[in-house]
Amino acid sequence: MTPIHFSPSSLKEGRWYEYLIRFALGGAATIFAGLVSSRYGASIGGLFLALPAIFCASATLIEKHEIRRKREAGLAGERRGQMAAAVDSAGAALGALGMLAFAMVFSLTAETSIAAAFIGASLAWRVISMMAWCVRRKTRSVRRGRMEQKGSGSAIVRSR
Repeated sequence: MTPIHFSPSSLKEGRWYEYLIRFALGGAATIFAGLVSSRYGASIGGLFLALPAIFCASATLIEKHEIRRKREAGLAGERRGQMAAAVDSAGAALGALGMLAFAMVFSLTAETSIAAAFIGASLAWRVISMMAWCVRRKTRSVRRGRMEQKGSGSAIVRSR
């Protein structure tokens, strides 16, 4: 499995207005969650805080960056941009499962100790997110293997 690492050089790829869009959408989502919370209570408002606030902006920006990079190399890049955005969306969905685990563990244990609840919930988030990612990788590799088998089987039939 490839280790996850931080690359500050990727920050140079973005333009100032792209970061402004991300921060504005994130702030708007937070304000929206606050309004929902004041109207319907903290339980409901908290659900909206768990939304990936900048996901839409980041997915489109990732696609644009990949297309731009490929065009600079003399290629079309549309398919690569779509694939990069798809990987980001899969990560957001799997991260949302982890956030759900965090919320459940925290809500069940917060009355005993806030510090213990936060540590336990953080651990649950990490474990569930990593398990979900591993399951995704495993199902993709199994699916890819089946597709390759079908592809080679059809080649045998065609050659006859």
